[in-house]
Amino acid sequence: MTNLTFPTLTGNPPIVIAHRGASGVLPEHTIAAYQRAIDMGADYIEPDLVITKDGVLVARHDRYLSGSTDVSKHPEFADRKRPDANHEGEDWFIEDFTLAEIKTLRAVQPRAGRPTNYDGQYEIPTFEEIVRLAKMSSKSAGRPIGIYPETKQPTAFAAVGLRHDEAMLEILAAFGYEGATAPVFIQSFEMENLQRLNSKTDIRLIYLTEIRPDFAVLAKTVDGIGPYKKLLLNENGEDTGFIAAAHAAGLAVHPWTFRDDQLDPKFSDIETEIKAYYALGVDGVFSDFPDTALRARDEN
Repeated sequence: MTNLTFPTLTGNPPIVIAHRGASGVLPEHTIAAYQRAIDMGADYIEPDLVITKDGVLVARHDRYLSGSTDVSKHPEFADRKRPDANHEGEDWFIEDFTLAEIKTLRAVQPRAGRPTNYDGQYEIPTFEEIVRLAKMSSKSAGRPIGIYPETKQPTAFAAVGLRHDEAMLEILAAFGYEGATAPVFIQSFEMENLQRLNSKTDIRLIYLTEIRPDFAVLAKTVDGIGPYKKLLLNENGEDTGFIAAAHAAGLAVHPWTFRDDQLDPKFSDIETEIKAYYALGVDGVFSDFPDTALRARDEN
């Protein structure tokens, strides 16, 4: 990497967060996808956390299972399909399955147009397995591999007596990921969940949002913001001032999501798009193709 300077909050290069692992090339939230992201050089791997019936954290983007697993091909689970107040239509939901049952499922590619030749090959990993991978890879790679978990739908899980907080923090602590200097960020769309976490841990917290927030108020609870990327540039490609306002409040900014196969039409190619956000001063980016985000950063 060349010796570059960036207008980030700290002046350090922005981090590259492997969104659901290297999910652009392998089924998301699998050990294989996380390992590929680490091999590409990603700074952080991102597991979305949901909870099984017996209280184990596993990595899936959604509570429902039909989009990212082969659950529909398992006749033994046909009677688990049901409606849910937080979901349109019927589906299979993670909280109706034990970990042992989830381990019989296999991941599939949920996004249209991406390779499906790996469908059915990889099991659903637990959070502990992902953290263990990061810890072992940090040792073998000689660099810290960060963890960037998201608590998915914590209110919906809490309504059935399941919580992310204690189990997540216990697993992180068991592997030495504690405190504000650890290579960990915990993210959530739900402020109540972040407030609860803020009372329990010094690990850095990120508020996910699709609207422009009150930065000063947020800074009382969290360390940064994960905004939808289009909050940072208007339709003419002009700076909205979001980053400057966030940085003035001491908040890091990690926008989502950059995808090689979903280019913003304002840009000619994905590297040009990502470089535009680096130039704004983002402190990190979420990317399904971390190698592309790394290349754009190192050539910036």
